[in-house]
Amino acid sequence: MSGTRASNDRPPGAGGVKRGRLQQEAAATGSRVTVVLGAQWGDEGKGKVVDLLATDADIVSRCQGGNNAGHTVVVDGKEYDFHLLPSGIINTKAVSFIGNGVVIHLPGLFEEAEKNEKKGLKDWEKRLIISDRAHLGDPNTCSSPFPKIWVRVFDFHQAVDGLQEVQRQVQEGKNIGTTKKGIGPTYSSKAARTGLRICDLLSDFDEFSARTGGHSEGHLHRFKNLGFAERIRPMVRDGVYFMYEALHGAPKKILVEGANAALLDIDFGTYPFVTSSNCTVGGVCTGLGIPPQNIGDVYGVVKAYTTRVGIGAFPTEQINVSAQPGLRAGLQGPCSAAPAPQHRRAHSKRAGDQLALTKLDILDVLSEIKVGIAYKLNGKRIPYFPANQEILQKVEVEYETLPGWNADTTGARKWEDLPPQAQNYVRFVENHVGVAVKWVGVGKSRESMIQLF
Repeated sequence: MSGTRASNDRPPGAGGVKRGRLQQEAAATGSRVTVVLGAQWGDEGKGKVVDLLATDADIVSRCQGGNNAGHTVVVDGKEYDFHLLPSGIINTKAVSFIGNGVVIHLPGLFEEAEKNEKKGLKDWEKRLIISDRAHLGDPNTCSSPFPKIWVRVFDFHQAVDGLQEVQRQVQEGKNIGTTKKGIGPTYSSKAARTGLRICDLLSDFDEFSARTGGHSEGHLHRFKNLGFAERIRPMVRDGVYFMYEALHGAPKKILVEGANAALLDIDFGTYPFVTSSNCTVGGVCTGLGIPPQNIGDVYGVVKAYTTRVGIGAFPTEQINVSAQPGLRAGLQGPCSAAPAPQHRRAHSKRAGDQLALTKLDILDVLSEIKVGIAYKLNGKRIPYFPANQEILQKVEVEYETLPGWNADTTGARKWEDLPPQAQNYVRFVENHVGVAVKWVGVGKSRESMIQLF
């Protein structure tokens, strides 16, 4: 029909555009995941927040890190310690999932499970799923009851970790302060495409050995002959498809538990004194195969003060305060609490839409609290957190002093139970960070987490 367009004619590509929009809309209808992330240098009490939210979750996932992270959960007076197992493993109605972004030390995983079994953890194997794409690493630091060869499968990761620290100390006069658990070298092997994944462990060892030049053949065959692969085989699934089904099947409550913390993020932390993975919300997407549009609430967990483990710039550190070995404290009387610039920076990377402010009770004995509210460089305020460590070492901290409360808060169960000065402190932090505080923690147990809204 000359000069006119038939009714079923469409501009080239129109159908593809429409299909693309429909696919976008379909993706947007999937379940949203709730994320809990550390917003400082770790040790913020993430385990308590995860445990609180996991009580009615259907799936609780780990997305990154390894057994260099530790989360403590106290339930009915029993203290459980988790390093690779998601803290939600306590919930007998939930599935726990270890995603592809996690590096797994298998002997340590089973040792961890056995220790927690003695405390009351039951039937964890029936509730645990492991991604077939997760990488294997080995720190050789656990006192595993299993045959020693299991622990030696990847001794070189631990050895390299230790040797690199020694070399840094000799060449530069300082090291990074890693946990020496082989996490960094395992991620290095992953990036170099020479790593061993769970799917390789369960597949053809001869084929894998040929692909990697045969350097692991002896270890791998001994590993296989001990039956280790058969023990984990029932737990292993295609992690990408598992998460796709979880997001797009029947509605589910999915909780993601971050390890480490924002200021240890490989890209955004106090580099090079950081961990080897993305601890901010981007690690959830890459470590579990979750599209960004399926990220729902993100809770950042912060202590009411700041400490950090290891080496690296710490502008508010109180060098004359005693702390646990290896733990540097920003806490003294007066207290140098977590600087607001750090919190704002962590929040800008979506380390939290809402905050859980934990361990407020640690400040109970202080008569006044000094809070770092800004950094100055050459006498001028700077609105950012310097990337360069040498510059960060030179900043001056601007403080504001608040009155303490000199009262025991560990028995508080409602906001109204907290002393007025403690309430003012929480509101001060909330206002300076620009993020609402949803929970305030005053102890180790579930009951000690006060919900504000």
